[in-house]
Amino acid sequence: MQCFLCPRRCGIDRAVKPGFCGAMETPRVSKVMLHHWEEPFLSGTNGSGTVFFSGCNLGCIYCQNHDIRDGGIGECYNAEKLAQAYLSLQEQGAHNINLVTAAHHVPVVAESLRLAKARDLRIPVVYNSGGYELVETLRLLNGLVDIYLPDLKYVSSELSERFSNAPDYFSVASAAIEEMYRQVGDLMFGEDGLARKGLVIRHLVMPNCVDDSRKVLDYIVTRFPLSTQLSVMSQFTPQEHVTAFPLNRRITPREYERVISYALSKGLYNILIQQRDSASAAYTPTFTDKQ
Repeated sequence: MQCFLCPRRCGIDRAVKPGFCGAMETPRVSKVMLHHWEEPFLSGTNGSGTVFFSGCNLGCIYCQNHDIRDGGIGECYNAEKLAQAYLSLQEQGAHNINLVTAAHHVPVVAESLRLAKARDLRIPVVYNSGGYELVETLRLLNGLVDIYLPDLKYVSSELSERFSNAPDYFSVASAAIEEMYRQVGDLMFGEDGLARKGLVIRHLVMPNCVDDSRKVLDYIVTRFPLSTQLSVMSQFTPQEHVTAFPLNRRITPREYERVISYALSKGLYNILIQQRDSASAAYTPTFTDKQ
């Protein structure tokens, strides 16, 4: 069957060969773990029960998870095996199930969530996304996902083409995030201070891109409440294989401060601020073919 799940609409029969995302029809999972380095209201004390899917429909040249981006690393997981993984993470004390980069496997993920929920999966489900999603595909997850955690990387089509091979990124991602908000609304917390349901928008501040970060924030204040939960990240980490300016350096403290100050000046007030020491490969998991 031809695949049109993501904005690439590559039309490839992934039962036969990989799509643009690098993935075959059956998901490959490169890591299942209790992740302690997500936002504090997700990781808590026990960790976020994270499932890293191999493959990606973006082509970000600075990706920290480039080892799994091309889809070739990991074990094959059908819906049944995914459901078992979620329930195992719940038994280990995970605060939530965190599905990382699952856009190219949404039908299987939706089936796996239905199976797990029928077997008493009680913790929230987080859909952790680069933001480059089709609205019609996201609707397959309506009622199954509790927390959407998308990136909103760029407004500039020049930057999104240059850095992610996706000139239409903003038009696609903005529509997707609005659909996510329609499904889950504002972020809500339990008595333990952990997130239970709602939208969290991530934005990674990039070197020499403060003006575009401001445009991202301008869009957010025009389309979402000022109470929207933002996670403004300072963790941009130069990759050894990328030597071209400006991606060959970390952001400066001044660049990050300018973005935070602008967000506050626009009236946004639920802003998670990240320490600059997060810009380290030490916070990136090691991915292998075996779990």
